[in-house]
Amino acid sequence: MSSYSFRVRFALNLKGLKYHYVVVTASSKSDPEFLKLNPLALIPVLVDGNFVLAEYLAIIMYLDDKYPQYPLLPHDIPKRALNFQVAHIVLQNNAIEKKVGPHEKLPWAQSVIRKGFTALEKLLKDHAGRYANGDEIFLSSICSARSLGGF
Repeated sequence: MSSYSFRVRFALNLKGLKYHYVVVTASSKSDPEFLKLNPLALIPVLVDGNFVLAEYLAIIMYLDDKYPQYPLLPHDIPKRALNFQVAHIVLQNNAIEKKVGPHEKLPWAQSVIRKGFTALEKLLKDHAGRYANGDEIFLSSICSARSLGGF
């Protein structure tokens, strides 16, 4: 159910890569075997042979570099930078639930998300096509898909 894990699976599927998906529950995140993979007990975690990597954006960038078919970043430098900007805005919006108490969470979250998505809308209005940043799926689409309620 993690939006971060969703984004990694989205990238894996876009690239046509086979993978083994392991469900990690709240209780299994404290398991010593999982903590060996990621001492911060966060998901997702990618295990590629002897290499272990956590954090969804790092994983997506690793996959894009290692498997260049179906690139997740455009070669055009301004579009590439725009993709990173979108990823950063979405990442900031995903962290909001940890910043306020239960009674303040919904109104504060709505205001922060509204502000972020208003900025995204303005930012992408001249670049939009079938997807967030044109007619190809790139990082900006992967990052914003789950946040926008898709899939």
